[in-house]
Amino acid sequence: MSRMKCCHACKHALDIASKIGRKDVCPHCRADLYCCSNCSFYDPSASKQCREPVADAVKEKGKANFCDYFRFAERSGNDESEAERSRKQLEDLFKA
Repeated sequence: MSRMKCCHACKHALDIASKIGRKDVCPHCRADLYCCSNCSFYDPSASKQCREPVADAVKEKGKANFCDYFRFAERSGNDESEAERSRKQLEDLFKA
């Protein structure tokens, strides 16, 4: 499966050729793109939820920030979180 840049909020694939700036937003849902949730270093299980050891702590992971280590994450087109998979399984279980 090919990897692509996707918005953390709406999961739409993004066609971005240039560098992401701090004020850039998703054309589909207007969510900030230059944020921890879109960064390849973002890891909810890591210290400060970031795998970059010298990065400053950021409180709101889905909001734009000034981190110098930001690198836009590339994901598989069908990546979904464990919580989303579990939610779908529960919905399927209780469908009438």
